[in-house]
Amino acid sequence: MTHPPPPGAPRARIPHPQQPPPSHPRARTELWRRFLWSGLALWTLAAAVTYGTGNAALLPALILLGSFLVPVAFVLWAYQRHGRDLGVNVILGCFLTGGTLGVLGASLTVDHLLHPSLRTFAGVSLAEEAMKLAALVFLLRRQTRIRGLRAGLVLGAAVGFGFAAMEGAGYAFQATVATRGVELGALLETEILRGLPASLGHGLWTAIAGGVLVACRHPDGRFRLTGAVTGAWLGVTLLHTLWDSTHGVAVWLVVRLTTGPGRPLFAEGYIPHPTEEQQHLFTVLSLGGLAVVALLGGAWARSLTRRDPSWRSTP
Repeated sequence: MTHPPPPGAPRARIPHPQQPPPSHPRARTELWRRFLWSGLALWTLAAAVTYGTGNAALLPALILLGSFLVPVAFVLWAYQRHGRDLGVNVILGCFLTGGTLGVLGASLTVDHLLHPSLRTFAGVSLAEEAMKLAALVFLLRRQTRIRGLRAGLVLGAAVGFGFAAMEGAGYAFQATVATRGVELGALLETEILRGLPASLGHGLWTAIAGGVLVACRHPDGRFRLTGAVTGAWLGVTLLHTLWDSTHGVAVWLVVRLTTGPGRPLFAEGYIPHPTEEQQHLFTVLSLGGLAVVALLGGAWARSLTRRDPSWRSTP
């Protein structure tokens, strides 16, 4: 016969099977997709209601949704996949503050560049990329723990997407008030053309330059202007210039290929009385040029991530 152990006696504990340590708490994987599709549905609904009612009070919501939808979706994706250790405050600070500082600085330096030309586009690209990097340096000046290529890629892209969102909202507003009354067609066209391509361009360029900049950061937190940083800045400036020049280059090529040498139309940005053949050729050349520039930038960024072990170790 067995007797129960006296009160207070130690009891043997049967060990349970070893369980794997709990993983780092992660947000919902599909959060950025839900935000993107929900925001797109809201933007479409706002555009339809504005078109049907002609109510100008809906324009601010339409502008903000169209300008911030893609950039904010990226911030959510970057935080969930590659930036949880950086912190929400740092990523949002780079997106909002960095983007705003970049737009303000670029506006002060490029307002005098009025006539489209390759030299103008190069000057604008140099100023904008420099201002975005300066905003990144300003925001990270006290965050000495943040170093490495992965952090620079994520935070640099956040600054670039913030810049694109602020700039896109400004262009959308400008398209609305450029004519008398509410020009909804011009607003929607501006947001569609700039919402995805321009946002991805700015985010990609600043991600590359920011990644190299933060990767070359000194262990004590000081930023260094090395040859690699300068080369990355000039390289993304070249991509930015090619991107902005694609429209004019396509016009010039269409004229050269269909009518031969003639009056330069790069600055005008359009072909007077184009034929159907010229319209199709312009569409192919302009979209093809943007695709080539995007592929070059994507390949560059991809090569950086392949050389960084910390990028592959993120969820």
